[in-house]
Amino acid sequence: MVNKTTDAIIVGAGPAGLSAAIYLARYDRTVVVFDAGHGRSTHHQINHNYLGFPGGVPAAKLRELGRAQLAEYPQVDFEHHKVIDMRRDGDNFVAEGQFGSYTARVVIICTGVLDHYPHFHGWESYVGTSMFWCITCDGYASKGKNILVIGHTNAAAGEAVQLSRFSKRLTVLTNSHLNEIEPKYMDRLAKFDIPVVHDKIERAVGTDGQFHSVLTAGGLEIELDALFCTQGATPEVQLAKDLGVSLFTNGYIDTDIEQKTNVPGVYAAGDVTRIHGHQITTAVHEGATAASAANYYLYPPELKAD
Repeated sequence: MVNKTTDAIIVGAGPAGLSAAIYLARYDRTVVVFDAGHGRSTHHQINHNYLGFPGGVPAAKLRELGRAQLAEYPQVDFEHHKVIDMRRDGDNFVAEGQFGSYTARVVIICTGVLDHYPHFHGWESYVGTSMFWCITCDGYASKGKNILVIGHTNAAAGEAVQLSRFSKRLTVLTNSHLNEIEPKYMDRLAKFDIPVVHDKIERAVGTDGQFHSVLTAGGLEIELDALFCTQGATPEVQLAKDLGVSLFTNGYIDTDIEQKTNVPGVYAAGDVTRIHGHQITTAVHEGATAASAANYYLYPPELKAD
């Protein structure tokens, strides 16, 4: 097995990982970025909240621009493989997979989350086009549209009520055999004339990722222009756990304000670090912060102010 040595290992090539790589490159550190080619920034989403892009920028385009920016730095390598295993080796860290292995003194974990979208034939084509998870990102673009909110908990009711700011044409579909929406939240939905359908999606009707309607297992057809999913997400933290990194009770990686974890030399950035604030702006900031802290960690003692 080929073993390579580098200053820093970055796992994940979304906005957080690319931002971290740019900052480390500017510090003239050697870096390897692992890009498995999946995650939120690989969907069809157009982001209208990121400063400097009138008309919005596709998340995938932002990734492309980040890669082009990093191409200027020969000290940054990319591996288009998944890291299968990560372990500590003294003061170093070793990442292993089909690529062989890399050894580094610092690791930045930017592995993101796995969103729990409703699964039906062709569901992937709708993600980011007419199926969303984020009011902050896509609520405004849904003004006046026919909106379907998916979920069987109070979170679904809360999101539906919040979306009523943008549209009066709203429906909640539990998409589950359970309906755990509490009475007080049902009352709130009723106040806003938002019906609740206790049924599951059987299949979707649409064109090029744009919903026209969904058909339920119970035989209903619900017309819609946009779907907002509240079925949650699971942070991708297995590699962090392998390194002994502490997690919050909600399963996300616990970091301080410099993106440090409890393990010296290990940092985390982006959606994997918290349950709220899942924004490209936040990910880029956290990636830059993690890289700056990691760079300082790499200095020998005689170059540190403390």
